[in-house]
Amino acid sequence: MNLHALKVFYTVAKLSSFSGAANALFISQPAVSKALKELEHQLNIQLIERASKGKKLTLSEGGQALFEHARSIFAIEKAAIEDIKSRTGLKRGTLVIGTSTTIASYWLPPYLAKFCAQYPHIKVEVQVANTAQIEYALLECTIDLALVEGTPTKAHIISKHWKNDLMSVVIPSDLKPAKNLKAWLNEQFWLLREPGSGTLEMSVKLLKNHGITAKNSMQLGSNEAIARAVAQGMGVALLPNVVTEDLVQLGKLTRLNQQNGVLFSRPLHQLHYKDRPSSHAAQAFEKNLFDL
Repeated sequence: MNLHALKVFYTVAKLSSFSGAANALFISQPAVSKALKELEHQLNIQLIERASKGKKLTLSEGGQALFEHARSIFAIEKAAIEDIKSRTGLKRGTLVIGTSTTIASYWLPPYLAKFCAQYPHIKVEVQVANTAQIEYALLECTIDLALVEGTPTKAHIISKHWKNDLMSVVIPSDLKPAKNLKAWLNEQFWLLREPGSGTLEMSVKLLKNHGITAKNSMQLGSNEAIARAVAQGMGVALLPNVVTEDLVQLGKLTRLNQQNGVLFSRPLHQLHYKDRPSSHAAQAFEKNLFDL
């Protein structure tokens, strides 16, 4: 297979644009079209549906299958380059970590501090997004490893349990729950995270396991926003204890803890893309995750 033509196809499919691929690869648009025709002729299969003008470019079934293989091939290519660069003893290079807002704000800092002290010449970048976005970034190889609350949904993502995060249902401090707590919680207005968030996935699952359904709810884009909205009396929520600690100490939130019959804990996971060998910097950071 002509790897140049495969790279052209992969770039067109990734950007959904012939002109965008031409700009990204520094070649002409006719050269892009020629490479795709040669690849289709070589494989004897149509890779891209020839859409009418103005319509979005789409892949054929065979094209989608080839795109998945191409993504793995170029992930390995990128890993090979990074591996060679990293053989200078971690004296240079970049480590990109994808993580959720809660982990980035509350759990990650001590691990970052230790790693940066050990390897001051490694540039560390942290990309914050929800679990679904982090998975996509791993598959696109724009991040090296990830730390999330949710469980992966993609077959090529490998998950490893990192630690447990204690959670509690929080209510405004001036709100008094009824004696039948489960029934009372089922009647409350719930504040939840947005679709794709690991916190939302885990909250719905944990509540369901305790016979609680958030029938009336509103979605907000961050745990901190939810915590402050609960403190203002807008509703109730299930949140990590690390997020609500300050507001609990200030007397603005009350936790329904184990004494009230409700205790929750969620696992935090470290993810990486199985078709991409970890760089030395990623391996060193991962070691710190489980040693600290």
